[in-house]
Amino acid sequence: MKKIRIFSGMRPTGQLHLGHLAGALTNWVALQEDHDCFYGIVDWHALMSNYAESENTRQLCMDVLLDWLSVGLDPEKSCIFIQSHVPQHAELFLALSMITPLGWLYRNPTYKEQIQNLQNKDLGTFAFLGYPVLMAADILLYKAEKVPVGEDQNAHMELSRELVRRFNHFFGENLLPEPQTLLTPTPKVPGTDGRKMSKSYGNSLYISESPESMWDKLRTMMTDPARERRTDAGDPDKCPVWDIQKVFNRDPGQMAEIDKGCRTAGIGCIDCKKALNAHIAEMMEPFRERRARYAKDPALLSDVLAEGARRAEAAARETMAQIYPAMGLITRADRV
Repeated sequence: MKKIRIFSGMRPTGQLHLGHLAGALTNWVALQEDHDCFYGIVDWHALMSNYAESENTRQLCMDVLLDWLSVGLDPEKSCIFIQSHVPQHAELFLALSMITPLGWLYRNPTYKEQIQNLQNKDLGTFAFLGYPVLMAADILLYKAEKVPVGEDQNAHMELSRELVRRFNHFFGENLLPEPQTLLTPTPKVPGTDGRKMSKSYGNSLYISESPESMWDKLRTMMTDPARERRTDAGDPDKCPVWDIQKVFNRDPGQMAEIDKGCRTAGIGCIDCKKALNAHIAEMMEPFRERRARYAKDPALLSDVLAEGARRAEAAARETMAQIYPAMGLITRADRV
């Protein structure tokens, strides 16, 4: 039976944290067991906002790769590659840009939000405005049937489907399939300051973090602000540490004890943090072992990326072999 094809990607703009693990990577690992998965480190996307600080992009790509492999993405089960290693991404981006109305891009709510939130960067570029078009190209290049994303990507996914309909109208009915959104659970994973865990906030617990560093951050993490003394009763529902417990503590009995202990001042915040740290440490141990194994073998990492690019480009060429003649262009085969 033909497997459903999946595409998703991550930008190499910094270290990946536990929010990435809970919100995406855990699901990606599960999907690779019975889907045809293509996972791209989308470095062109990173340059759209970080073009002025691009000197670290190469290293960040390798860091993302190590994080992916450490949490269980398997190059034998998934096609793992770097976006710029497959030139057809840029080709299809250009092809789709020929038919993309500017009004669609200016109405994109994510574009407006990013312009407001990243005022320290000059994002008034063609590429940043066209970010959803490149995202659509990434998906359509592999004719992915489903794309695992959170709700915040709904607008981009709908624009991808609109582009498919517009492309098929001009160049050939049903040439490109409409990708469907595979909404994934996005558990709330707050950072050490209580805000959403984010690389840009400096409040993250990283997948690559050492046990010592992880504990240092958890130990000093904010809790229920109303619980000023050990003898004060707390409210777990107002505590960011409890939110992380709900994601990573899989012991229902202990969770019930912590909940009761907090509300009755039977335990202190440090006891709650120690329990959370123990669960995270247990979860992270196989990740660290895999990471160490891959990190000491650069040739193996190169092989993973080379094989991933080979597999991705083979699929991409099949798509572009249909796109070129449909748009009235002479293909390389025609020239021969």
